[in-house]
Amino acid sequence: MDQSHAPVLEALVAYARSGQTPFTPPGHKQGRGADPRARAVLGDAVYTSDVLATSGLDDRTSSHHVLERAQELMADAGGAEHTFFSTCGSSLSVKAAMLAVAGPHEKLLLGRDAHKSVVSGLILSGVRPIWVDPAWDPDLHLAHPPSPDAFEAAFAEHPDARGALVTSPTPYGTCADLVALAELCHRRDRPLIVDEAWGAHLPFHPDLPTWAMDAGADVCVTSVHKMGSGLEQSSVFHLQGDRITVPMLAACADLLGTTSPSVLVYAALDGWRRQMAEDGRRLYDAALDLAGTVRDRVEEIDGMHVHGRDEFCAPGRAADLDPLQVIIDISALGVTGYRAADWLRERHQVNLHVCDHRRISAQLTHADSPETADTLLSALRDLARNAPRLRTGATVEVPDPPQLRLEQVALPRDAFFGPTEQIPVADAAGRVAAEMLTPYPPGIPAALPGERLDTAVLRYLRSGVEAGMVVPDAADPELASVKVVSES
Repeated sequence: MDQSHAPVLEALVAYARSGQTPFTPPGHKQGRGADPRARAVLGDAVYTSDVLATSGLDDRTSSHHVLERAQELMADAGGAEHTFFSTCGSSLSVKAAMLAVAGPHEKLLLGRDAHKSVVSGLILSGVRPIWVDPAWDPDLHLAHPPSPDAFEAAFAEHPDARGALVTSPTPYGTCADLVALAELCHRRDRPLIVDEAWGAHLPFHPDLPTWAMDAGADVCVTSVHKMGSGLEQSSVFHLQGDRITVPMLAACADLLGTTSPSVLVYAALDGWRRQMAEDGRRLYDAALDLAGTVRDRVEEIDGMHVHGRDEFCAPGRAADLDPLQVIIDISALGVTGYRAADWLRERHQVNLHVCDHRRISAQLTHADSPETADTLLSALRDLARNAPRLRTGATVEVPDPPQLRLEQVALPRDAFFGPTEQIPVADAAGRVAAEMLTPYPPGIPAALPGERLDTAVLRYLRSGVEAGMVVPDAADPELASVKVVSES
């Protein structure tokens, strides 16, 4: 296909040139009704391009197939058979994929390092999760994607599972052995869903980890706003093979999606795809070179260590690593990642990606440059110099990996929607959670509805909050109390 075309962008240009007069939403009518103060901040182009997808970008019957052609070009660029755009983020896309594979009370194999959106999908669908343990690094207190052997064992115990879902790459950049996972699923004629939210860039450079479609996955969910040039909430999900049908996946997406999609999000997706198809190799040549330089220079800063392939990719750990996720261990500075991230924003206006009890991370993309890298490095050097006065003495009590694994005693849907009560955290050990408790970022629940809480996980979360951890989905974000299933 001719990847020089961008059907959505071209249709927006044609719309503007044709002098259309809308008597439809959006009510700002191409910005004429927008508050001038908002236009001054957002720019006129945001409003003039904010039109309906039908009776706007396309006609009432979508006879020009604008969105359809844009999705076909996206599929062609990445080597998928079908692609769907989502303006509700990968949180919607992954739920749609789950619904297309398993129904209420049916089993689905899931890596326990799944994002909270996967747990939301369980709550909405009533699917019965069969959790597959991640590859835990007990020294670094870090989870890598589950191994093929772990999924193989889960299938052997639950041969009636409808399919499998794995997160790869993780927010820490570590990747699963997707080729092996696809093969073991397909031997059973079961589909593999890959939550590849952090992997939008993977198809466009050979030195990046293998992307899910090339590995043989059936569905791949990608957040283009994370590592690509999409606007926030932009996501695509790709499909290949016949284990999941196009009509079924489309119907599940339609069930969850908005009937008022943002053409602005579609347009940015369209433009990013063209950019990558035409120039992705050159852009990621530069990005990978820059990442190598940044990694080397951060390693030279006293008290900082950059995790690399030699630590993350080893037997019993991850299969591959995205080098654009620069994960920095600062435990030698005696400062938590939470405190460091807050200080870097306040002092240097530098916003970091994932932070945890001992690490901070910088996400690099094709948009970065030597100038942005210098800003980061200068800020990190200043952090190292100021570390002694940033120490609070707060420590996060991270349990050993077996203690982090809670027992699932009820379906997430049943626990979430059943009778609940809010109780003091001191009384919560042994009770069944009725809410997600999710350190964010990266958004992986430490406890989820239907799991039996224990003292170790509660102490981890409480000590984390006291040290600066954010748990935004809890009814009580301070975790003085938690929501549990009522025993009455």
